[in-house]
Amino acid sequence: MPLTIRAIPVLSDNYAWFVRDEATGITAVVDPGEATAIERALEKEGGRLDFILLTHHHQDHIGGTDALRARYNAKVAGPAAEQHRMPHLDLALNDNDRIELGQSAGQVLAMPGHTLGHIAYYFDHPPALFCGDVLFSLGCGRLFEGTAEQMFASLGRLHNLPEQTLVCCGHEYTASNALFARHVDPDNQALAARTQEVRTLRDKGLPTVPSTLGQERATNPFLRAGSAQTLASLRKQKDVF
Repeated sequence: MPLTIRAIPVLSDNYAWFVRDEATGITAVVDPGEATAIERALEKEGGRLDFILLTHHHQDHIGGTDALRARYNAKVAGPAAEQHRMPHLDLALNDNDRIELGQSAGQVLAMPGHTLGHIAYYFDHPPALFCGDVLFSLGCGRLFEGTAEQMFASLGRLHNLPEQTLVCCGHEYTASNALFARHVDPDNQALAARTQEVRTLRDKGLPTVPSTLGQERATNPFLRAGSAQTLASLRKQKDVF
């Protein structure tokens, strides 16, 4: 049986992600930036939380961890490379480790660039990537700690994943990302259509994510960058756009 995946809006523009293995009922939350909104969402989903999955150490992705752990007795998993800057990790994860949610097994992918120890979680039924602040719809994360070369290599790892992979990212940045993407890629018709779709969704107060890797490959200038140098140039332009 597949995973159920739902976005939980938290803070001003973050998303945490609710994940449930339907075969066993085991649940997880990815990147709980605060506890209250997640507790409300969990009560609607049955009031169970078994795992908290963290992608990186930034406070808007970990802020609710300890409160949720205390309330639900959930185990916390996150990047071993950043465990000195995070809540206590019951499972300190490294590249290519596996994380099991009931009968659903996820692969850990090291994704340095936004932070040096950033990881993502990939599950395959349905294919879904929980990518924190590495990849956004129509964008990528700022290079706070890593280099453009690291970010380019991290994004390059995603080219092996299926087109239908859900991109479950950490922020609702798509509308602003679309403005920049159209600025640097004005003749991309797929991007023009995606921009209109994003505008319609936001006008209705609806989330623009998850997108799919297929959509991002057709429209996201950072994922389409042909070299680390091109990505670095795009990132510098976006930082001041």
